[in-house]
Amino acid sequence: MSDGRVIDNPRFLGRAERRLRKAQRRLSRKVKGSRNRARARLKVARAHAWVADARRDWCHQSASRLVRDNQAVCLEDLAVSGLARTRLAKSVHDAAWGMFRRVLEEKAARYGRHVGIVSRWLPSSRTCSVCWVVDGKKPLHVRIWRCEGCGTEHDRDLNASRVILAAGQAERLNAPGGPVSPGVEIPCQARLVERGTHLKAQPVTTGSQAGIPVLQGGEDANPVRSRDAVEDCPSAISMD
Repeated sequence: MSDGRVIDNPRFLGRAERRLRKAQRRLSRKVKGSRNRARARLKVARAHAWVADARRDWCHQSASRLVRDNQAVCLEDLAVSGLARTRLAKSVHDAAWGMFRRVLEEKAARYGRHVGIVSRWLPSSRTCSVCWVVDGKKPLHVRIWRCEGCGTEHDRDLNASRVILAAGQAERLNAPGGPVSPGVEIPCQARLVERGTHLKAQPVTTGSQAGIPVLQGGEDANPVRSRDAVEDCPSAISMD
């Protein structure tokens, strides 16, 4: 994480792989249709269920800890389905990145936290978190690298997490209409006052406007209501 803490990969499938292999070998040696094969099949199913339940419980506990300790969490939108077709497929599935993100988003929505998703095309592993210079490509075996711009030595994962945090904070600041340039004051939002371009009632036309109720002779022809009336109406919106 960006504060230096590291969450170790529990590797539930890797730790239970020997037990699963032995149970599957016993199952393959049983006669089909026998009671011993039925018992062996249940043992294999229980072993797989233990792995799945342990992985799910770990995802819930880790997500609850992150949501409880932070107001906002930023993640990188990784192509998990694409990584699952590479030589790292077993490790990717065992880490359960997709499940962890889903559980984290559900818990954040329940407790009023913010989850920012950064684009997968962000070069987080190649960008320096000090001078923001994008360096060359880094193979997976390179865990520590030195920036060519400022000379700072970075840990690959820690630097990437800091870059992702900065990108998520920038996206959250610019999303509600804030300034893109740093140091610029956020403009005031418009008040809830209706603004009409036509001060008089317009005639009804054909098409989609035929079902819109029109103003009659005894009604107010000015569509702009007073400010007090607009503020009392909860459904009033601002239109420029």
